[in-house]
Amino acid sequence: MLFHPLIARCLVCASLFAGGWAVTPPAAAEGFDLRQAVAVARRADLRVFEGQHLVLVTDRPSGSKDDLASLPALFDEAFDSWCDHFHFDPTDYAEWQAFGCLVVEPERFRNCGLLPPAIPAFENGFCAGSRFWLMDQSNPAYRRHLLLHEGVHAFTLTLRDLNTPAWYTEGIAELLATHRLSEGRFIATPVPLDADDVEQLGRIEAIRALRENAAAPSLTEVFETPPSEHHRIPDYAASWATLAFLTEHPRYQQAFAEAESGPLDGRFTQRLQATQGFDQQLAVRDFDAFTDDVDYGYDLTAMEIDWSAGRPLEKNVRMFVDPARGWQNTQVELRMGQQVRFASRGRSQLGRLPGVEVDLESEGNGISIDWYRGRPIGRLLLAQWVMPANNQGRPRFIVLGEGGQGRLEASTDGPLFVRINDSPIGRRDNTPGLEIALIPQ
Repeated sequence: MLFHPLIARCLVCASLFAGGWAVTPPAAAEGFDLRQAVAVARRADLRVFEGQHLVLVTDRPSGSKDDLASLPALFDEAFDSWCDHFHFDPTDYAEWQAFGCLVVEPERFRNCGLLPPAIPAFENGFCAGSRFWLMDQSNPAYRRHLLLHEGVHAFTLTLRDLNTPAWYTEGIAELLATHRLSEGRFIATPVPLDADDVEQLGRIEAIRALRENAAAPSLTEVFETPPSEHHRIPDYAASWATLAFLTEHPRYQQAFAEAESGPLDGRFTQRLQATQGFDQQLAVRDFDAFTDDVDYGYDLTAMEIDWSAGRPLEKNVRMFVDPARGWQNTQVELRMGQQVRFASRGRSQLGRLPGVEVDLESEGNGISIDWYRGRPIGRLLLAQWVMPANNQGRPRFIVLGEGGQGRLEASTDGPLFVRINDSPIGRRDNTPGLEIALIPQ
């Protein structure tokens, strides 16, 4: 038999994103002969596509218009990216190969022995050591993502002896599979830049839906999700968000990389929490801020928040607001119910109008040429970080005042934050020019 039953422990991996299983193999060899499997595939009249690191076989009809021939080369490019993430030299693993089956009719693979009885039923994908199976998808972008997701499982199971909690196991597969194509080449994008790059994936939309329904998990809750419960779409969205947060946020990158360089075993979460420089309480707040605001093109460095306490507002305070950044701490500490008047002057530079050589400028009221989340871009927003009433949902920024001038009333004891309204992509070429004044009442 081509497959040696090696299943010792299974982690559920079934969802809109990458459903299936990831299986941790024992230290012994799988007893799998890849060349023999290729010969079996050819005798069964399956299509075979070979690259340096992937042999892909499929029963998808040869007459169909697809991108299957390009997938092994794409997998090779992704492999280099995965090596870079784990600080491997790809030349040290030049001989590593995975065997993937893209399945339309499971019975064809069962009948020729390429889908062994030991493999349980799966909705979308399943990985066992260096072998994986995935059901065919109608959407090419999602097919690529699912192929790479299972490929990451094969990579981490065989080259990192992965045996981690579900949030990391599935989160790292989602993170390292996320990509866009540039002239047909793989470009890793941990946080997607555009919805068209990740058609049918919907992770960002899922996180935003959780937020809107007061159902978004905290970072602590993600860490504590047991494997038996990690099978819903929100679980996969939360695991991806957690890995994107920990790898991209400048406050946690180093601590996470240090923890990730050690054993990827069942105590990985505890080791991360004990790593010097990792502040669990602060990380919970930063993660809430990320899930509250996440969108395509989100830049965790530009959106990093200073949570430090400020000083009471006893006299007028002036500051410039950087439209390229997210929420900025005014260093003014307000008391619940305190009244504040605000006024702005000057203009923010908001890049250029698409398609024409015209600079966009905005005063505090914003400009209605474009809107983001229900408000004109360039609009001045003032907010506090607030826990929802009756603890329904996670804390979030609540806008208390907006526009060129006005009054606001503090909703809680805490700092006042300001920012210019714009999309994450739109912020990237913005420059400051707007000054605000905070005036005690």
